[in-house]
Amino acid sequence: MGSDKENLLSAVVPLLKLITLTLIGLFLAHPKYQILPRATFKLLSKLIFALFLPCLVFTVLGKCITLSNIALWWFIPINVLISTLVGCILGCVVALVCRPPRQYFRFTIVMTAFGNTGNLPIAIIGSVCHSKDNPFGPKCEENGIAYVSFAQWVSVILVYTFVYHMMEPPLQYYEVAQDEVEIEEDAVLLDIEGDTELLNNDVSSPLLVEAEWPGIEDKMNEHSKTPFIARLFQSISSISHSVLPDIAELRGEASTNVESIRCLAAPRVVRKIRTVAEKTPIRHILQPPTIASLLAIVVGLVPQLKSFCFGREAPLAFLTDSFQILAGAAIPSVMLILGGMLAEGPNESKLGIRTTIGITLARLLVLPLVGAGVVALAENFNILIHEDPMYRFVLLLQYATPSAILLAAIASLRGYAASEASALLFWQHIFAIFSLSIYVILYFKLFLHN
Repeated sequence: MGSDKENLLSAVVPLLKLITLTLIGLFLAHPKYQILPRATFKLLSKLIFALFLPCLVFTVLGKCITLSNIALWWFIPINVLISTLVGCILGCVVALVCRPPRQYFRFTIVMTAFGNTGNLPIAIIGSVCHSKDNPFGPKCEENGIAYVSFAQWVSVILVYTFVYHMMEPPLQYYEVAQDEVEIEEDAVLLDIEGDTELLNNDVSSPLLVEAEWPGIEDKMNEHSKTPFIARLFQSISSISHSVLPDIAELRGEASTNVESIRCLAAPRVVRKIRTVAEKTPIRHILQPPTIASLLAIVVGLVPQLKSFCFGREAPLAFLTDSFQILAGAAIPSVMLILGGMLAEGPNESKLGIRTTIGITLARLLVLPLVGAGVVALAENFNILIHEDPMYRFVLLLQYATPSAILLAAIASLRGYAASEASALLFWQHIFAIFSLSIYVILYFKLFLHN
């Protein structure tokens, strides 16, 4: 009984700490009290993004990473891909069963498939490892954050490539929405002289958008909010239809003429694909946390650099110690920002209650069960590190977290379902308080007391 009680407390108390930090952030940002304005929270989110989180990633991952560890940790990024693939399949099922409006079909798949594999798992691990009698041992936080940081680059690449194009506004929806935007812009211009200050407050982006991608407005270009791919490849289909009659007329002629026409069409498709690749914002992958991960891997893999930066007698020990002090602010700041986001409340959504519930249940109830099966299967095949419960805990967390907050930023950047993303993330994080509590208890019981 004693061990069961300790197991329960070890799982629940860390989550209570995170909920407390979130409630403090919610109280500070609540519109009724406004102890801290939204601008302060946006500034804090920039500090997390550009300073606190990179310092945390570099100091922990740089100290732990070695060639032998990379050989042991290879399944962590693979697990991110597996969880995303399973999430896409579940998203398709949700979309077919719940039948959201047609323009939100791809949105339903994306929001089901991509979970928060960065800030929230780091916060959970930091809270679990905060006490000295944690069930994962003395290197609990060091190993846990290193595992999460090692897999982050996979998620970032997927978001800025696959998700970016999946969140492109549908062509038919874009034409209707564009007319509505023009009407709204005309209305705003009529009132701009009398309500300049109010206008500036209203058009400021919500904290949810700024939380994981500060300065997103500066990244927008002429293609960000347009159905670029749909328009690009629509021209190919129209050209092919016009070419087909000519091919039919040439049936009596030599086959070399037909082959020449096909050769002319092929380079056009290649050029279109090349254009799509050029317009993919792959350059945005090199954000401060990602740069910190890459730098930590480089420093950690070169013994001379590692001994120069880490260790009591290292010449740059004062610098890494300073980074470590700054890193201590990352986890509480992340939870305060989450509270500030929840204080803004859910936006109006056209997604529908049935689809919202379907995505939430698939993401927070069904996917973690599938994840437990995947990890158990990997255990049977001896893929996982032996006698390392934190390794398994991180793998399981990749299935259990709500949808990534970065998806709201991508939705805002693309001008597609931004309000729906905000509302869905709000309800997911509310429900995650209960689902994460249940699964953390189950995970502790499964992998810590076999």
